[in-house]
Amino acid sequence: MRRGLIVVAALWLGVAGVRADVPKALETFDAAWTIVRDTHFDKTFNGVDWDAVKAEFRPKAAAATTTAELRTVLRIMLARLGQSHFSILPATADSATKTAATGAATPGFDVRLVGRDVLVTSVEADGPAAQAGVRMGWKLTSVGGKPIAEMLAPLQEVAAVGTDAGRVAALEAWRMIRARLNGRSDSTVEVTFEDGSGATVNASIPRTAEPGQPVTVGNLPTMYVQVTNEARKTPAGQTAGFVGFNVWMTAVDRPFQQAIDQHRSAAGIVVDLRGNPGGLAAMMMGIAGHFVPDAVPLGVMKTRDNELKFVVNPRRVSAAGERVETYAGPVAILVDGLSGSASECFTGGMQSLKRVRVFGQRSMGAALPSQFDRLPNGDVFIHATGDFVTADGTRLEGRGVLPDQEVPLTRKSLLAGQDAALQAALAWIDSQGTKRW
Repeated sequence: MRRGLIVVAALWLGVAGVRADVPKALETFDAAWTIVRDTHFDKTFNGVDWDAVKAEFRPKAAAATTTAELRTVLRIMLARLGQSHFSILPATADSATKTAATGAATPGFDVRLVGRDVLVTSVEADGPAAQAGVRMGWKLTSVGGKPIAEMLAPLQEVAAVGTDAGRVAALEAWRMIRARLNGRSDSTVEVTFEDGSGATVNASIPRTAEPGQPVTVGNLPTMYVQVTNEARKTPAGQTAGFVGFNVWMTAVDRPFQQAIDQHRSAAGIVVDLRGNPGGLAAMMMGIAGHFVPDAVPLGVMKTRDNELKFVVNPRRVSAAGERVETYAGPVAILVDGLSGSASECFTGGMQSLKRVRVFGQRSMGAALPSQFDRLPNGDVFIHATGDFVTADGTRLEGRGVLPDQEVPLTRKSLLAGQDAALQAALAWIDSQGTKRW
């Protein structure tokens, strides 16, 4: 069954493979190959001879003896396209329809790949990891007794394919690590870290249910929508709004609107999209409307057969139903290497309007609208069906959003407990004085 998913990066977590149903290996391969042939927005397949790819990889799919081997064949084949939003999401071992419902509990910390290291980049306040003493900047060296280096080794072949495939492999690496960190809410995960002094720290951390409002879209794993709304002080002592959300789903709209209402008199507003992999692209027109007073274009989505313009929808009514003006103060957006899809389209579109200043690290470069299909073996296949360019003609796929102010993610700043990108954004708000857009 095919379902549309308008712009979402392939970061959702699946469950590791079980013994393959060998008779379905070729059926699954053929289905994935055919879907790309029939729906790819570029009839030249980004310059790849798609028929030749089938001839090369179909025998390898036939020789696969486990689902893990089959998925590797498919991922290497898809990497030939050199584009984002071509991903295989494993089905659960016990159900073809409940992709991650029994394994969504987390140990309360997140990680990023920084160079070759997997570093703790956030620790949930009062969560199990915090209670175990885990700190930002610690290097994760093993999960469940399996060394990180060994865990990521199978991705080396994928990373060797094409100029963009290293980025694809890095995203797959993050997904694999998170899939091992997550599990049942009544379980624990054994992890090993290297702390700031170089000492080894072993910990057994309980997993707890992921916070947020659960949202399910088609065959994708359940997502938990979280919206952050805080007041932060700038270096000069002004008050700024700090608003963030982790996925573009409709459940975000009302709390985001309420947050903007709360911060209408703030010196500036910071929108945090770090780690936000995307979601429903249509939402970005309404979110942009909190900051842009006119119905101007953000960008254009181009499919094989047509174009869809994304135009700002100015928001002139508060959450309480009162007439308001769009927020005219300085707006900063934070992005990082796991900001993808709708997050990139929104940020790039706002950047093209010169309405925001962007801080952090270059975004994912995964800005293609996509759909998802259930394959014969039960896995979910996410595949791109369109392209996106901003209002000024910038193509974000492969390029990503380039921050106006690059703020590298470093182990030194993490160990010091500093959010360097946020600090830079708050300092910029001070520099804007009374400027209004």
